[in-house]
Amino acid sequence: MKQRFKLVQRVDFIKDICRDKKVLHLGCTDYPYTENSIEKNMLLHFELEKCASEIYGFDFDQKGIDILQSRDVGNLYCADLEHLADVQLAETFDIIIAGEIIEHLSNPGLFLAGVKKFMRLDTKLVLTTVNAYCAMRFVIYALRGKGGINEPVHPDHVSYYSYSTMKLMLERHKYDLMDFCFYDLGDEHRPFVRWIYRLFNDLSVRISPQLADGIIAVAAIGAESETVRLKTHGVSGE
Repeated sequence: MKQRFKLVQRVDFIKDICRDKKVLHLGCTDYPYTENSIEKNMLLHFELEKCASEIYGFDFDQKGIDILQSRDVGNLYCADLEHLADVQLAETFDIIIAGEIIEHLSNPGLFLAGVKKFMRLDTKLVLTTVNAYCAMRFVIYALRGKGGINEPVHPDHVSYYSYSTMKLMLERHKYDLMDFCFYDLGDEHRPFVRWIYRLFNDLSVRISPQLADGIIAVAAIGAESETVRLKTHGVSGE
């Protein structure tokens, strides 16, 4: 894997990797923002429905699932991502999308262990999350931090990741890191960000892409981990 990582658009990257694949989308409802995302034509699950050959969705918020089901979305499961063994689904997937969820989890190791239930050796697990070294957030924090108590962080986030910490987390749970890149401030989000912050972001990533908004890691399970998965979940390999 190259050590000079490319800069991409998150949604475009995800759509490309899911094209014509059997996909499991984790955190599919974007609840409590489901209806708002639908109104603004920003709900990723709808975009993945268009490009995947087959798609399933997991989310822990039943209200969000109810909203999607009312719009005739199928293959939805209410699932605690830290207890995926409890999900009554015996399927494996080509691609598993874990977009902007790992930073919400109190026990990401439980998630990384549990999701193997739905993976084969050739399955790709795609994790996206906020970049720990995002320059734009540093600037916002410096200008509006109120001495340190006012952070530009989602109220439900409990962690930040970088290339090194994500790689180590994956290795500890017997994953191989297949690809890694940075994602820029999304085209869908740019209209809602102040022009001065957009300008600083654009200048920063032009100089150093590693200062971008977020990171994407593509991982696969190793043969040793696959053996453990089969024994743990009592399934046969494909």
